[in-house]
Amino acid sequence: MTFSKCPMDKQSLIKKYKLHPHPEGGFFFETYRSEEKCTPKSIGEERSLSTAIYFLLESQNFSAFHRVQSDELWHHYYGATIAIHVIDEDGNYKKKLLGSDMMDGALFQQLVPAGSWFASEVHSNGDFALVGCTVSFGFDFKDFEMADLKLIEKYPQHQAILSRLIRN
Repeated sequence: MTFSKCPMDKQSLIKKYKLHPHPEGGFFFETYRSEEKCTPKSIGEERSLSTAIYFLLESQNFSAFHRVQSDELWHHYYGATIAIHVIDEDGNYKKKLLGSDMMDGALFQQLVPAGSWFASEVHSNGDFALVGCTVSFGFDFKDFEMADLKLIEKYPQHQAILSRLIRN
């Protein structure tokens, strides 16, 4: 059996997968939205059970701190390792590595729990990564919140990472 390398550069991937700019940074395209619906108690409004996107992040860019009200499972497909910076509601910080470099501690999947603040950036091994995110209950921009610098007041112990990965 022969495996071929992905010969595409980031511009070719953006074109092939019809990716467009995401408000948090990077490029995305929604690939799946379940037809079945649910009404989460935490939201009180109907949402799709699940959604999925392709997401491409370049090394000279970052996905700014934000949060959603659903669990978000990230999948690594191609390219660099991604660092996902997560701050839970109690202020605990964790850096999760998403990628194929297992010797560096990366995993092919990483979970960001619902309600956590998180940001991501290229960590190593290249200048971009193509990943996917599966969100359950499904993503809706009504449930999306971008962080601002006031988050530093809530979590001053994380000022360095927050000030670097928040868009003013």
